[in-house]
Amino acid sequence: VEYLICIQGPDYALVTSDRVAASNIVQMKDNHDKMFKMSEKILLLCNIFTQLAEYIQKKVLLYKMRNGYELSPTAATNFTHRNLAVLGLAALVKAPLAAHGCSAFLTFSILDQYYRLTSPCERAVELLRKCLEELQKCFLLNLPTFSVRIIDKNGIHDLDTSFPKHGS
Repeated sequence: VEYLICIQGPDYALVTSDRVAASNIVQMKDNHDKMFKMSEKILLLCNIFTQLAEYIQKKVLLYKMRNGYELSPTAATNFTHRNLAVLGLAALVKAPLAAHGCSAFLTFSILDQYYRLTSPCERAVELLRKCLEELQKCFLLNLPTFSVRIIDKNGIHDLDTSFPKHGS
């Protein structure tokens, strides 16, 4: 049911996840954060293995405490990949955009049509808005709220979590 999306730009990454915590067909809450802050500029988005994500997050923080500096994004990626590979759950591919979850199939055509690697951040936010509006219209299940963050040279920034605006 989960929906995770990342849109890369020339100097930023726009990441989004739904905030629904569900078990089978029961929605338990709609304010669950699926993003785990690994460092000042690294987020881990996780839809089902939250305990594993918390474990990886703590190991990355422990590395910083022991060594006095943070892992680079590449090192954190490789560390995460190795831990997931043990479970047979990993693939490591660099991609300019990604969407995961059943609902992602509804947004691939929008991403294919409008995505440009050189787009400014404002345009990526509008692209994301189109994707989320499509989910609200066409997806069978209700995904009422989303976490939206931008990662750039200055770190991680939260965007307004109320979009897509209801009724738009």
